[in-house]
Amino acid sequence: MARKYFGTDGVRGLVGEAPITPDFAMRLGYAAGRVLVAESAKQGRNDHPGVLIGKDTRISGYMLEAALQAGFNAAGVDCHLTGPLPTPGIAYLTRALRLSAGVVISASHNPYHDNGIKFFGASGKKLPDAVELAIEAAIDEPQTCVASKQIGRSWRINDAAGRYIEFCKSTFSNELDLRGMKLVVDCANGATYHIAPHVFHELGAEVVSMGAQPNGFNINEEVGATHPEALRLKVLSEGAHFGVALDGDGDRLIMVDRDGTIVDGDQLLYVLALHRQQKGTLGSGVVGTLMTNLGVENALKQRGIGFVRAKVGDRYVLEQLDAQGWLVGGEGSGHLLCLDKHTTGDGIVSALQVLEALKESGQTLAGFCKDLRLSKQVLKNVRIAKGFDCHGSEAIAAKVQEAEAAMGTEGRVLLRPSGTEPMVRVMVEHTDAVQAREWADKIAAVVTAEAEQSDA
Repeated sequence: MARKYFGTDGVRGLVGEAPITPDFAMRLGYAAGRVLVAESAKQGRNDHPGVLIGKDTRISGYMLEAALQAGFNAAGVDCHLTGPLPTPGIAYLTRALRLSAGVVISASHNPYHDNGIKFFGASGKKLPDAVELAIEAAIDEPQTCVASKQIGRSWRINDAAGRYIEFCKSTFSNELDLRGMKLVVDCANGATYHIAPHVFHELGAEVVSMGAQPNGFNINEEVGATHPEALRLKVLSEGAHFGVALDGDGDRLIMVDRDGTIVDGDQLLYVLALHRQQKGTLGSGVVGTLMTNLGVENALKQRGIGFVRAKVGDRYVLEQLDAQGWLVGGEGSGHLLCLDKHTTGDGIVSALQVLEALKESGQTLAGFCKDLRLSKQVLKNVRIAKGFDCHGSEAIAAKVQEAEAAMGTEGRVLLRPSGTEPMVRVMVEHTDAVQAREWADKIAAVVTAEAEQSDA
């Protein structure tokens, strides 16, 4: 069954346009509530299911929170509200409080005028496809309200931030601390602004914060994991050992080495894998995605570490990890999963795992990555009309085939429609940067022309 509302990471879009409207949010809350009530009844329970609702720092979060809460309450579901809290914090508290589901109001790394709604199950993992489809089916049914005596209640959880801070600290080795380490922590003016600096400081680091003054409109604005240049400059000016960049909802991590080198998720995945292999805690392999740098795959295999590619999206990385029985996976964008520490990608927890590796080894990030030879990747984002099928175009297919034939074994092409935005991502990877850029430009031009013709 095709998805109508849910993408790879919940429902997302421009605030004020369907589906990110108060009306839809209330219907979504009511539909999800009905599904939760039905599941609770199947288990023989007659109490109100409980959901946790958190958000990032976007101004529209207030509006969507109220609408969701009304929908859940009308379906007979109790709501527990955290206020601004990172996405992985919602996943953790949903599980810790034994609630039926967690809901995050966030558009992650997108600008403030976008927002979204995504769900976690009771286990702290993303909802299975079958449950999302059941919610979608219920959205289009008439919305009513349970009898007055069955209406759900709502509570504010005042210590949510403190609980999550303690959880993050618990994932760091008890035998280590961060004393003597100066860190610049970029919170992207997002949901980690009152969390991340405290975590690293309480573990002993000297912390310089940036991107920690949200105003409802500046989330991800020239700061955070999607704009690491600001962190690079701050690390150099402060003489810090490392920089940590998170995104608006706290599930991505990009780091900066002391010399200003920006280290992306692919490289951090390699650091985690290598360190765990040295400690004997890795298992037999790691999971990347279709976008993971070819150089990472080759370096891992040279060290006897298995590697499997999943579709792009942390939910698909998690699915592959579960299928393989492995613990570590991630994406170049900075979504990193360490399943022995958390059920979902967590930027703060991932940073602590990398810092643990650096602390134990005494190495810099550059030292860990000295044998890693990355291929050159060029990514072009081509905006398209909603519904355009890039894989159905003969002209695009012909240009891709031409590129692959010319590059041979030294390169590869990946065309991927975004799951969260109306665009096609054109990625070309090659050992030669000039070749990669030339072919990326050529393919992107054809995609643009085909998309415009389709929209005409």
